[in-house]
Amino acid sequence: VGSSDLTPRQFAVLRALEESDEPSQAMLVEKTGIDRSTMADIIRRLVARSLVSRRRTRRDARMYAVRLTDKGKSVLKTSEPAVKMTDERILSAIPQAQREQFLRSLIRVIDSFGQTQKSSPPTPND
Repeated sequence: VGSSDLTPRQFAVLRALEESDEPSQAMLVEKTGIDRSTMADIIRRLVARSLVSRRRTRRDARMYAVRLTDKGKSVLKTSEPAVKMTDERILSAIPQAQREQFLRSLIRVIDSFGQTQKSSPPTPND
């Protein structure tokens, strides 16, 4: 993402943390749709880069609370122009009058996929 050396998924995690009142790895999995093992790896990498801090919660020692560091906030802020530019380049293929409907439809597909994942057990081919 831009010059930040973030992957799109790392950016999504940082954005989700910024928008959350009670950040935890479990909440990030739910909010981003990234699976648990991948999320743990992303968080580990972000901690190593000092972009987030992670600690065990007091209520549940098995759970991690995750927070943006000041450095993470700065990297997120400097990455946003590149993300907006990429979004605009992608959406430029769709006429302006159809973009809002396209985005609503995309959100509906994503929401539907998330609910399908929660309600059905994984199959051997998943």
